[in-house]
Amino acid sequence: MVSDEKLRQAQLVFYTEDIAAIEQELDGFLELSGARSALLIDRSGHLVTRRGESIGQSAEAVAALAAGSFAATREMARLMGEDEFDSLFHQGKRESIQISPIGDRALFGAIFDDRSNLGLVRFYASESQERLKQLFDEMALRAESRDPAEELAADFSTSASAALDELF
Repeated sequence: MVSDEKLRQAQLVFYTEDIAAIEQELDGFLELSGARSALLIDRSGHLVTRRGESIGQSAEAVAALAAGSFAATREMARLMGEDEFDSLFHQGKRESIQISPIGDRALFGAIFDDRSNLGLVRFYASESQERLKQLFDEMALRAESRDPAEELAADFSTSASAALDELF
Protein backbone atom coordinates (compact mmCIF):
# COMPACT_ATOMS: atom_id res chain seq x y z
CA MET A 1 0.00 0.00 0.00
CA VAL A 2 1.29 3.48 -0.94
CA SER A 3 1.39 6.06 1.84
CA ASP A 4 -0.49 9.35 1.58
CA GLU A 5 2.81 11.22 1.83
CA LYS A 6 4.28 9.28 -1.08
CA LEU A 7 1.19 10.05 -3.19
CA ARG A 8 1.46 13.76 -2.36
CA GLN A 9 5.12 13.80 -3.34
CA ALA A 10 4.34 12.12 -6.66
CA GLN A 11 1.71 14.70 -7.61
CA LEU A 12 2.59 17.89 -9.40
CA VAL A 13 0.93 20.97 -7.92
CA PHE A 14 1.14 24.10 -10.02
CA TYR A 15 0.43 27.61 -8.85
CA THR A 16 -0.29 30.54 -11.15
CA GLU A 17 3.30 31.78 -11.04
CA ASP A 18 4.57 28.28 -11.87
CA ILE A 19 2.38 27.98 -14.95
CA ALA A 20 3.46 31.45 -16.10
CA ALA A 21 7.15 30.45 -15.79
CA ILE A 22 6.52 27.14 -17.60
CA GLU A 23 4.64 28.84 -20.42
CA GLN A 24 7.40 31.43 -20.78
CA GLU A 25 9.94 28.61 -21.13
CA LEU A 26 7.79 26.80 -23.70
CA ASP A 27 7.30 30.01 -25.70
CA GLY A 28 11.07 30.57 -25.75
CA PHE A 29 11.61 27.00 -26.92
CA LEU A 30 9.12 27.46 -29.77
CA GLU A 31 10.72 30.70 -30.89
CA LEU A 32 14.24 29.26 -30.98
CA SER A 33 13.47 25.79 -32.33
CA GLY A 34 10.84 26.60 -34.94
CA ALA A 35 8.64 23.78 -33.58
CA ARG A 36 4.87 24.05 -34.00
CA SER A 37 3.79 23.15 -30.51
CA ALA A 38 5.26 22.37 -27.09
CA LEU A 39 3.51 20.24 -24.49
CA LEU A 40 4.12 19.69 -20.81
CA ILE A 41 2.60 16.38 -19.76
CA ASP A 42 2.60 14.72 -16.36
CA ARG A 43 3.75 11.09 -16.37
CA SER A 44 0.20 9.85 -15.95
CA GLY A 45 -0.74 11.44 -19.28
CA HIS A 46 -2.52 14.62 -18.21
CA LEU A 47 -1.79 17.71 -20.26
CA VAL A 48 -0.43 20.39 -17.94
CA THR A 49 -0.11 23.09 -20.59
CA ARG A 50 0.38 23.51 -24.32
CA ARG A 51 1.87 26.40 -26.23
CA GLY A 52 2.07 27.12 -29.93
CA GLU A 53 -0.22 26.00 -32.72
CA SER A 54 -3.13 23.65 -32.14
CA ILE A 55 -2.39 19.98 -32.71
CA GLY A 56 -5.32 18.32 -34.35
CA GLN A 57 -8.55 17.59 -32.57
CA SER A 58 -7.35 16.86 -29.05
CA ALA A 59 -4.14 17.91 -27.33
CA GLU A 60 -5.33 15.94 -24.29
CA ALA A 61 -5.50 12.72 -26.33
CA VAL A 62 -2.02 13.36 -27.76
CA ALA A 63 -0.72 13.93 -24.22
CA ALA A 64 -2.23 10.67 -22.94
CA LEU A 65 -0.88 8.69 -25.89
CA ALA A 66 2.56 10.32 -25.59
CA ALA A 67 2.76 9.32 -21.92
CA GLY A 68 1.67 5.77 -22.81
CA SER A 69 4.26 5.55 -25.57
CA PHE A 70 6.95 6.84 -23.26
CA ALA A 71 5.99 4.33 -20.55
CA ALA A 72 6.19 1.48 -23.08
CA THR A 73 9.54 2.75 -24.36
CA ARG A 74 10.82 2.97 -20.77
CA GLU A 75 10.09 -0.74 -20.31
CA MET A 76 11.85 -1.50 -23.61
CA ALA A 77 14.89 0.42 -22.35
CA ARG A 78 14.90 -1.62 -19.14
CA LEU A 79 14.78 -4.86 -21.13
CA MET A 80 17.84 -3.61 -23.01
CA GLY A 81 19.70 -2.79 -19.79
CA GLU A 82 19.03 0.96 -19.72
CA ASP A 83 17.22 2.85 -16.97
CA GLU A 84 15.36 4.94 -19.51
CA PHE A 85 15.87 6.33 -23.00
CA ASP A 86 16.57 10.07 -23.13
CA SER A 87 13.89 10.68 -25.73
CA LEU A 88 11.27 9.11 -27.93
CA PHE A 89 10.91 10.26 -31.52
CA HIS A 90 8.14 9.57 -34.04
CA GLN A 91 8.53 10.84 -37.60
CA GLY A 92 5.61 11.26 -39.96
CA LYS A 93 5.32 12.48 -43.54
CA ARG A 94 4.21 15.95 -42.43
CA GLU A 95 4.78 16.14 -38.70
CA SER A 96 7.02 14.62 -36.06
CA ILE A 97 7.03 14.49 -32.28
CA GLN A 98 9.83 14.17 -29.76
CA ILE A 99 9.03 13.25 -26.17
CA SER A 100 11.61 13.60 -23.40
CA PRO A 101 11.47 13.17 -19.63
CA ILE A 102 11.79 16.04 -17.19
CA GLY A 103 12.92 14.33 -14.02
CA ASP A 104 10.59 11.66 -12.70
CA ARG A 105 7.37 13.62 -12.89
CA ALA A 106 6.80 15.09 -16.34
CA LEU A 107 7.37 14.81 -20.07
CA PHE A 108 8.25 17.49 -22.59
CA GLY A 109 6.69 17.03 -26.03
CA ALA A 110 7.72 18.96 -29.12
CA ILE A 111 5.69 18.73 -32.32
CA PHE A 112 7.37 20.02 -35.44
CA ASP A 113 7.16 19.93 -39.22
CA ASP A 114 9.50 20.84 -42.08
CA ARG A 115 9.89 24.41 -40.77
CA SER A 116 12.37 22.97 -38.29
CA ASN A 117 14.53 19.88 -37.98
CA LEU A 118 15.25 17.23 -35.39
CA GLY A 119 18.68 18.64 -34.55
CA LEU A 120 17.31 22.08 -33.64
CA VAL A 121 14.40 20.62 -31.73
CA ARG A 122 16.64 18.26 -29.72
CA PHE A 123 19.17 20.99 -28.95
CA TYR A 124 16.66 23.54 -27.68
CA ALA A 125 14.48 20.88 -26.03
CA SER A 126 17.42 19.70 -23.92
CA GLU A 127 18.04 23.28 -22.76
CA SER A 128 14.35 23.78 -21.93
CA GLN A 129 14.17 20.43 -20.15
CA GLU A 130 17.02 21.45 -17.86
CA ARG A 131 15.40 24.78 -17.01
CA LEU A 132 12.02 23.09 -16.42
CA LYS A 133 13.67 20.52 -14.16
CA GLN A 134 15.19 23.35 -12.10
CA LEU A 135 11.75 24.97 -11.88
CA PHE A 136 10.23 21.67 -10.69
CA ASP A 137 12.96 21.32 -8.07
CA GLU A 138 12.18 24.84 -6.82
CA MET A 139 8.46 23.98 -6.75
CA ALA A 140 9.15 20.84 -4.70
CA LEU A 141 11.19 22.85 -2.17
CA ARG A 142 8.40 25.42 -1.84
CA ALA A 143 5.82 22.65 -1.40
CA GLU A 144 7.82 21.11 1.44
CA SER A 145 7.93 24.41 3.30
CA ARG A 146 4.28 25.38 2.70
CA ASP A 147 1.72 24.83 5.41
CA PRO A 148 -1.48 23.57 3.73
CA ALA A 149 -3.54 25.48 6.29
CA GLU A 150 -2.01 28.74 5.03
CA GLU A 151 -3.50 28.13 1.59
CA LEU A 152 -7.04 28.58 2.89
CA ALA A 153 -8.43 31.96 3.75
CA ALA A 154 -8.64 32.65 7.47
CA ASP A 155 -12.42 32.72 7.31
CA PHE A 156 -12.77 29.67 5.04
CA SER A 157 -14.64 27.59 7.61
CA THR A 158 -17.15 30.36 8.31
CA SER A 159 -17.59 31.09 4.60
CA ALA A 160 -18.08 27.42 3.77
CA SER A 161 -20.67 27.00 6.54
CA ALA A 162 -22.56 30.08 5.35
CA ALA A 163 -22.54 28.82 1.77
CA LEU A 164 -23.87 25.42 2.86
CA ASP A 165 -26.56 27.07 4.95
CA GLU A 166 -27.70 29.09 1.91
CA LEU A 167 -27.72 25.99 -0.23
CA PHE A 168 -30.00 24.05 2.10
